[in-house]
Amino acid sequence: MHDLVLKGGRVVDPSQGIDRVTDVAFSGGKVAAVGDGLQGKDTRDVRGRIVSPGLIDLHTHVYWGGTSLGVAAEPLARSGAVTTFVDAGSAGPGNFHGFRAHVIEPSPVRILPYLNLSYPGIFAFSQQVMVGESADLRLLDARECARVAEENRDLVLGIKVRVGRGTSNELGNMPLEVALEVAEEIGMPIMAHLDNPPPSRKDVLKLLRPGDILTHCFRPFPNAPATADGRVREEVLEARARGVIFDIGHGGGSFGFKTTRAMLANGFLPDVISSDVHILSINGPAFDLLTTMSKFLVLGLDLPTVIRLATLNAASAIRKPGLGTLKPGSVGDASILELRDGSFEYLDVIGEKVVGKQRLLAAGVVVGGKWWHPA
Repeated sequence: MHDLVLKGGRVVDPSQGIDRVTDVAFSGGKVAAVGDGLQGKDTRDVRGRIVSPGLIDLHTHVYWGGTSLGVAAEPLARSGAVTTFVDAGSAGPGNFHGFRAHVIEPSPVRILPYLNLSYPGIFAFSQQVMVGESADLRLLDARECARVAEENRDLVLGIKVRVGRGTSNELGNMPLEVALEVAEEIGMPIMAHLDNPPPSRKDVLKLLRPGDILTHCFRPFPNAPATADGRVREEVLEARARGVIFDIGHGGGSFGFKTTRAMLANGFLPDVISSDVHILSINGPAFDLLTTMSKFLVLGLDLPTVIRLATLNAASAIRKPGLGTLKPGSVGDASILELRDGSFEYLDVIGEKVVGKQRLLAAGVVVGGKWWHPA
């Protein structure tokens, strides 16, 4: 008798090539079995729902209360069926200890952070005050960043750096070069943010290594990955060929329908779909991971592909093979989703509206092998 069984849902697990109506069982905090006729002490009827591995949002900002851009992870987990939040560099070496002690360790859902190169992390991000943390050389201490990353290696996934006119200003690509030196010293990947030029898309991509992540990868012009006539830029193709990971990171300024249509038309899918949810995007246009995933359904990707980009591929990007799967013995997380039909409006970051016929909604969450939400 298993601890928990989800009965009769459409199980979509790209890691195993599963897309069929069946049961999923959990025992001892892990996935125990996927198959028909499973029995559990706690049985949940999920007929008419989708059961996927626990969703991973690869780009979020959930240092709530410690940074001005932070939002609370737990309500987002409940409303968006996310079981793993990857925090994209909210905290830096100077305040990471607070993030760990006050947010990450008490959280009922998993939070895995990238450490910001800049000492205070993203410290001034709001409608009223906006200061790029990579724009001041005094805040970029490679040794201190390496030290804190090493001391927190059990949690830290890599080094986050933001470059662009809004974040590194006159320093241009230099913070990226420092971040790469840190990453090479400690043997970790980086996640690179790119906003408006300078630096250019070319300048950033040429420095990224296999396993490094370029977030905001389908941003609108300028620094878009597609040309005006809809071709994928050569440096983008070259970066993918050598193993750079392309992450959506929707946010408030980094996802364009025009760009995305062009990239998909060329067969260039993102490696990962993520929301970049923060204080300025949580009320639109990003909202959450399920909204971002729904936009890709509207643009023509099928459901198993969209789920793969937010589970298996995300787990691979952060080098956590025990996540993003329902293989027996893996972490006992699952997201239960509703695929609702209707008429739904979606906006990108420059105001283009697309009306779609489907929307993904949260219908339940399993964390650590237990039914967690709704109560």
